Amino acid sequence: MIKTQDLTKAYGNLHAINNLNLELAEGDLFGYIGPNGSGKTTTMRILATLLQPTWGEASVCGYSIYTRPKDIRRVIGYMPDFFGVYDDMKVIEYLEFFAAAYRIKGPARRKICDEVLELVDLGYKRDAFVTSLSRGMTQRLGLARVLLHDPKVLLLDEPASGLDPRARIEIRGLLKELRKMGKTIMVSSHILPELADICNKVGIIERGELLVCANVSDVMKQVRQRTLLNVAVVGEQEPAARLLEQSTLVEKVELIDGHIAVTLAEGVIDYSDLPTVLIESGHKLRLFKEDELNLETAFMALTKGITA
Repeated sequence: MIKTQDLTKAYGNLHAINNLNLELAEGDLFGYIGPNGSGKTTTMRILATLLQPTWGEASVCGYSIYTRPKDIRRVIGYMPDFFGVYDDMKVIEYLEFFAAAYRIKGPARRKICDEVLELVDLGYKRDAFVTSLSRGMTQRLGLARVLLHDPKVLLLDEPASGLDPRARIEIRGLLKELRKMGKTIMVSSHILPELADICNKVGIIERGELLVCANVSDVMKQVRQRTLLNVAVVGEQEPAARLLEQSTLVEKVELIDGHIAVTLAEGVIDYSDLPTVLIESGHKLRLFKEDELNLETAFMALTKGITA
């Protein structure tokens, strides 16, 4: 659905994006992660045919950005980080105005506007003025606008930016629903843990360079090649730590904040013998849990160039 090959945008000696190679399949919900100025917005603007690259190729739904920009605009919905609204319009009038721009006519126009309002849970605000909407409602209205022509691909630049926690949860739920409808979605965000919950694929970009583009689980494996365990026993931790150190499954043991941090040897996946060793030695387990690596930790590691 989306493919780029050596896509580059240069401003003199500065490369906003540099040799970007990216491929998204139909139905992907792709989280595009990177610090401010890393190239996320530049990528989306090029895919939306709003910005010409310096060199390289990009296509959306098989249409080249160079030769078929009008066809691309028919199949995408692009929602920038900040977008203007017409404050003197009611919500339904705002949507009908853009539906008319998409050449949706007659009764079908009102029907589609009502449907997208229900989808984004703004049906009860259809007769309210746009200026009266909260930031979260305005974001949902913007999403409703880009859904009017039923696009196959959504390019959403920071859709949860500036939203309160409840509004972010609502946007996240809406993105899940849109993916169920078969949309291919590219979404950029700094709210990293939330992206891990909704995306099947992520890309991490820094200084215009795509550091990684893979399924979420594969990104985690790339960052951490050894399993970490958090272990705690009743009573003194040190005897249990010394016992664990003797196992061939264990590479390193540390005492941290009242529990034992165990790093398993590279390639060790099955560690079911370790709790048995502790219990048979008379220790009562209070905690035995694999340390979870979240997307935020992966981002911090990869953008520092750390891969192990």
